[in-house]
Amino acid sequence: MNIFEALRESHERQRDILAQLVNTSGDTEERTSLFKAITLELEAHERAEERHFYRPLMMDDNGVDPSRHGIAEHHEIDEILEQLNDTDPSSPAWLSHAKQLQHKVLHHLDEEEHKFFQMAGKILSQEEKEKLTKPYLKDYEEALTQH
Repeated sequence: MNIFEALRESHERQRDILAQLVNTSGDTEERTSLFKAITLELEAHERAEERHFYRPLMMDDNGVDPSRHGIAEHHEIDEILEQLNDTDPSSPAWLSHAKQLQHKVLHHLDEEEHKFFQMAGKILSQEEKEKLTKPYLKDYEEALTQH
């Protein structure tokens, strides 16, 4: 497995959880559970991705701006998560924020997979792509269990 495959696995989990989340209604146990799941997934993914994918790419001039852009989008996603956390789950605004979160995350994932990964593939050697996977997965798993 290389770093791109590891990242895509988390991306697929994010897509799946978000698709379920935006189809919930009211202040239900399902909505609460899915919101906790997406929050945890996003936080673990962001932390590990920034440390073990973006950071190495920033060592190359061609990787600096795209990495900064990705980190900025992570921050925007975190702000939407905060809005959701601060909004009553039974409020219509909650679902609106959830759909905004889904839109932002899907945009970010698509951009990463269709633009950023290609650029990163040119910067990283095959060995680096494989070597980054283990620390990424370790950090990601640790972040999942810390909550």
